[in-house]
Amino acid sequence: MEIFRTKSVEQSIRDTEAPEHQLRKRLTATDLTVFGIGVIVGTGIFVLTGQVAKEVAGPAVAVSFVVAGVVCGLAALCYAEFASTIPVAGSAYTFSFATLGEFPAWVIGWDLTLELALAAAVVAVGWSGYFASLLSSVGIHLPASIAGDDPVVNVPAVLIVLILTTVLVTGIKVSSRVNLVLVITKIAVVLLVIVAGLFFVKAANYTPFIPEAVSTARVEGLKAPLIQVVFGVTPVAFGVLGVFSAAAIVFFAFIGFDIVATAAEETIEPQRDVPRGILGSLAICTALYVAVSLVVVGMQRYDQLSTSAPLSDAFVSVGQNWLATIISIGAIAGLTTVVLVLLLGQTRVLFAMCRDGLLPRPMAKVDPRFGTPARLTITIGVVTMALAGFVSFGELAELVNIGTLFAFVVVSIGVMVLRRTRPDLPRAFRAPLVPVLPIASVLACLYLMLNLPVQTWLRFVVWMIIGVVVYFTYGYRHSRTAAAARAGSDG
Repeated sequence: MEIFRTKSVEQSIRDTEAPEHQLRKRLTATDLTVFGIGVIVGTGIFVLTGQVAKEVAGPAVAVSFVVAGVVCGLAALCYAEFASTIPVAGSAYTFSFATLGEFPAWVIGWDLTLELALAAAVVAVGWSGYFASLLSSVGIHLPASIAGDDPVVNVPAVLIVLILTTVLVTGIKVSSRVNLVLVITKIAVVLLVIVAGLFFVKAANYTPFIPEAVSTARVEGLKAPLIQVVFGVTPVAFGVLGVFSAAAIVFFAFIGFDIVATAAEETIEPQRDVPRGILGSLAICTALYVAVSLVVVGMQRYDQLSTSAPLSDAFVSVGQNWLATIISIGAIAGLTTVVLVLLLGQTRVLFAMCRDGLLPRPMAKVDPRFGTPARLTITIGVVTMALAGFVSFGELAELVNIGTLFAFVVVSIGVMVLRRTRPDLPRAFRAPLVPVLPIASVLACLYLMLNLPVQTWLRFVVWMIIGVVVYFTYGYRHSRTAAAARAGSDG
């Protein structure tokens, strides 16, 4: 069938050489690792730790981070093999096109659009909250209409997206340098939390480590995890089931390592450096998450943790207000890098889709001065500003998780397919234990997906239906791959 026509690896690489669509190679393994840390360390540490510990998992939130990290690690090995074999912008979209065909690739590209755009806007709103809080601590109070809990227009969120969009337009190396400064700042703050927090840990706060399972408003109705509804289990928070439900939520904290793969086309030695960037950033961030979560629940009882600023408020609870201010600064730096790299990833995925004709090709034109897809970057920036400024998200952040897990499933399947269809391809990095490892990755990702709420699944299905309509009304008709095939058959 035409919609399952694949695009060869060789053709994908040739497309990167077209002058009007050629990105500049400026990145190293260090740049990629910093990008990965920049996008991973953020919301998970500064927000989700307290929220999930208080409402779903208790002190065992550290175990939830380990579970989510292991699932990501399985998928990361599959991403590393693909990225070293097909060093082209687009990440899971490009990998799917080479193995499963055009329509599955479109589905993944559409899925990643949901993941990255929504995540960037959600994190920008979180950045706004920390920024307003920091200004308040020095006596500057922003009006509630522009930076409150329910603003008319979230002005700080709009401004941070505007600034970072400008940075991305000016060049990938400039973006990496800005990211490096901010990453160093937030890692220093995270290490400060771990070291300083150890002096205030109380062993009694770890008991019970896994609180007794209870039914709460957090898991009622459509908010209940799908797996508990399907098997007729009374939806509960806490307990062993709560630990795994929490893993599906804190998975949001790991989103980003796959974005390293989207920068493969701009990497000087992608076959060597992209796997290092992916695996290195994931390993560092998992260790930081586990350490911070153990310290925070040790400093303050899990049921008393703040859900908006758990790290800084934990230090306030032990009388260390000056540390709380420093942590707020670190949170602002941390969330800034998350927004920056999410916007970068979103741009590169849509860049690949536009270059293939599934979306308007003129949008993929690279600016001759900056060497970046400036038109596309500005368009995405404007859309993200609108989302961050006018939309209140709440639980929609869980849509990001299901979108990412779905992409992981497809990439894991794709590794097995490409091993069978193109065993001749040179692979600078080979995932171990194929097909056992990819199968384990698929099963682990599906299990976490089933632990997400019913309402998240319903929203995801609606988004995918919209994507199918867009593909058959535009993408299918303008596809370069299909046009080339038709020209070949005519000849």
